[in-house]
Amino acid sequence: MLLMTMLPAAAIANEQEEGEELNIPEIVLHHLADDYEWHIVSDVSIPLPIIIRSGQTGEWHFCTASSLPDGFFFNPKAHGKIYEQMADGTESRPLDLSITRNVVQIWIVVAVLIVIFLSCARWYKKHDKTSNPPGGFIGAVEMLVMMINDDVIKSSIGEKHYRKYAPYLLTVFFFIFVTNLMGLLPIFPGGSNVTGNINITFFLAVCTFLAVNLFGNREYWKDIFWPNVPIFLKAIPIMPAIELFGVFTKPFALMIRLFANMMAGHAMILAFTCVIFLGWTLGPVMGTGLHLFSAIMLLFMNALELLVAFVQAYVFTMLSAVFIGLAHQEHEH
Repeated sequence: MLLMTMLPAAAIANEQEEGEELNIPEIVLHHLADDYEWHIVSDVSIPLPIIIRSGQTGEWHFCTASSLPDGFFFNPKAHGKIYEQMADGTESRPLDLSITRNVVQIWIVVAVLIVIFLSCARWYKKHDKTSNPPGGFIGAVEMLVMMINDDVIKSSIGEKHYRKYAPYLLTVFFFIFVTNLMGLLPIFPGGSNVTGNINITFFLAVCTFLAVNLFGNREYWKDIFWPNVPIFLKAIPIMPAIELFGVFTKPFALMIRLFANMMAGHAMILAFTCVIFLGWTLGPVMGTGLHLFSAIMLLFMNALELLVAFVQAYVFTMLSAVFIGLAHQEHEH
């Protein structure tokens, strides 16, 4: 089960065939970054639409990576992002609305989730409360929904308010979980590092931030600006500043936790894949030892990533539910 090794392996093999020195950090960063093409195998890729607006002429350009207009280029110093050569010789980042690999991966995940939820809804539409409980895949989805809804959302937010937040939190859980699993597939339609992209985790954290602070009750804001502490701490004010700072650090922690854990797992798998090819240059004895060690670690890391895919979705949902629950605490006499 050497997941996520086929595509990097092909790219590394090509570099060695061309006589280039194996640069492990560069290879890992390249495969973690977003891209304007979806590589299937070594020399086969799916071109994705590039939509850019020139900062010099204001014109819109619609193209692919192989037909980039004159004046535009892929900047290796910016992880392959498109830059424009200006008339004065400077390099500028144009307005880029391209459909990149991460965007397509998100669309695929959304399509998968729609199929899953509609399949479950169709089963429940054909059965009533007197029917036997579902089995197989439908039963597994029901188990996950009940576990997250009852043990995480309901227990963290409370009986009174949990129902209006359950749809959002369940959607977040299944989106992160399915996206993580799709990222472990070695070939299309998986393999993209979506939850290891800080832009994606930033958006998810902002959604939780808005859910907490737009709908927090009076007691929540009272605890921030007028906490139950000695009056001199309020007058300075030390505690209100600390509490207000905490409003922003909570979603920041959500963003960094998910991003760092998923990116680190992908990076470790890619690094151990590179070690296998590095062993080819060290002779038969040392090379065989490195091959065996890397293969064992790849099996371990892939098995661990399957667990991490669920754990990170669970933790993000649980912490979001806890933060929302803290915004709906009732006054204690």
